[in-house]
Amino acid sequence: MSSFSDWKVPAAFQPKADEYTFDLEGALSSVLYISSVVPENAFSAATLGTERAGNAVFIREPGLVLTVGYLVNEAQSVWLRTGEGQVVAADVVGIDHTTGFALVQALGRLEAKPMPLGDSDAVQIGDEVVLAGGGGRKRSVAAHVAARQPFAGYWEYLLENAIFTAPSHPNWGGAALIGPSGDLVGIGSLQLEQQRRKGITENINMSIPINLLKPVMEDILTMGQPNRPPRPWIGVYATEIEDKVVLMGVADRGPAKRANLRAGDVILSIAGAPVVNLASFYKRLWALGTAGVKAPLSLLRDGRALDVVLKSEDRNRVANSPRLH
Repeated sequence: MSSFSDWKVPAAFQPKADEYTFDLEGALSSVLYISSVVPENAFSAATLGTERAGNAVFIREPGLVLTVGYLVNEAQSVWLRTGEGQVVAADVVGIDHTTGFALVQALGRLEAKPMPLGDSDAVQIGDEVVLAGGGGRKRSVAAHVAARQPFAGYWEYLLENAIFTAPSHPNWGGAALIGPSGDLVGIGSLQLEQQRRKGITENINMSIPINLLKPVMEDILTMGQPNRPPRPWIGVYATEIEDKVVLMGVADRGPAKRANLRAGDVILSIAGAPVVNLASFYKRLWALGTAGVKAPLSLLRDGRALDVVLKSEDRNRVANSPRLH
C-alpha cells in the first residue's frame, strides 16, 4: 500500500456492526497503522526492504503494541498512527523469531483503548472473525476461519496450529484477528493461495495464534526476546517440490552461504534422518540442540550426492539491534 489513506476494503467485504455481539467500533479503534525505516545495511533489508508498513494492535497501557516481526525487524525508526489520525513515535521492545511476534512501545499516549487478548485455542473452523487493519471498518475484512493446521515457512519457520481465514485482507501484515467475542486471537502474517475446486484458487490469510505470545510476553518486555535457548539456524530459504525439500537460496550472512550451499540443492537428510518435507527438516534441525550445534546434511546437487556439515548460529545475533530513542 502506497499510503495510509488511498485505499479501502470493498464495502461488500467490510464487517458490519449489527452482525457481531461485541462492540465492533470499539475493537477496531485498538488497531493501528505502523510504519518503519530500516538501514540499508540491515540483514533483512535485501528481502524485506528498508521502508515497511502494515498494522499493529494496542494491547496494554501505557502504549504497548503488538505486531508481526518482519514489519519492525532491525528498524531504526517506528511510527504508529491511530484511526483518528494521531501519530506517535515508538521503539521496538523485542521480537520472537520463533513465533513471529514483535512488541513495540509507543513513546506518547495513544488515543485509543487496548484490545484484550483472547484464547486462540478456542477458535474453530467456521467461526466468524474480523481481520482488521489500521483505519477502522473500511480497512477491515469480515472473514471466517477456513482452516487450523500447521504452516512451514521457507525461512526456517514453523507453526503447529496456524489460523487461516478467508476472504483475504489486502494489507494483512500485523492485522488484528478479532475473535467472536471481540478479543485478539491472532496477528496477520501472510497471504497464501488455497485451491477450492479443480483449477480454482482463492487467497487466504495466515495469522499467528495469540496463545503463543502469552508464555513469552513478559520475557520479551524485560529481555527483548524469550528466555529460552536459541534454536539452531543455518540460513536457508527452502520449499517443497514434488515431495522434496529444495533450496531456493541462502541468507547472505548465514552458515549455508559459508558452506557454499546454493539454489537447487535438494536436502536428503539431516544427521542421518530422512527429510520428507519442510516441517520434518526444521524439527530435525532444532532437535540437534541449541544454536551453535553442528548440522550434518546430505544433499543432492546436479544429480550427485554431497555431504556437508554446517555450524549453526543464533538467528538473533545476525540481525542489527533495534535503535531506541
